[in-house]
Amino acid sequence: MTLAVKICGLSTPDSMTAAVESGARFVGLVFYPPSPRAVSPHTARQLARLAPTGVRVVGLFVDPDDETLDAVVRQVPLDMLQLHGQETPERVAAIAARFAVPVMKAVRVATAADLEEARAFEDVADWLLFDAKPPSNVHALPGGNGIPFDWSLLAGRHWQRPWMLSGGLTADNLAEAVAATGAAAVDVSSGVEDRPGHKPPARVRGFLETARAL
Repeated sequence: MTLAVKICGLSTPDSMTAAVESGARFVGLVFYPPSPRAVSPHTARQLARLAPTGVRVVGLFVDPDDETLDAVVRQVPLDMLQLHGQETPERVAAIAARFAVPVMKAVRVATAADLEEARAFEDVADWLLFDAKPPSNVHALPGGNGIPFDWSLLAGRHWQRPWMLSGGLTADNLAEAVAATGAAAVDVSSGVEDRPGHKPPARVRGFLETARAL
């Protein structure tokens, strides 16, 4: 089975085009203003138009209120909402019901206990995403920090929902990460950047070429 890849934090037409032309199955747009990858709804709408049928456009939010979600969903054709904050299972369920769009819940992982807590989201989220718990400093973002977690924590585990592996992935460690976790889908952001928020098309294409070769 071909590894499914999500390129997250796309912000320019050239990086979006590189992603979809090189085989990305998911493309991510960030709606979290502190992130260097954040885009406005207007820019996001233009980028989403570059994604052909079959490529799912994912909007990333961090603890969004309904007003924020309403403003984006009205303007941008999103195929999935990614919740990357401290959202509870109840909040995830409420968002899924209100917007009638598939929801992916990001789970921040440092220990096996974090994965056990993820079980509570299996009944309310359509997808799970396992990302590294961010470092404990005031400048750390909820995701996109380029830090992997202990992949062996996922080895042999089975989930009721499809899931993605995220956190510190690069073309150099992708094969090892997939072998260690059994992931069928992966998410990359900082691993295809040359500086925060900037994704050279060549790096995007290189990661996807590596994924296809696995």
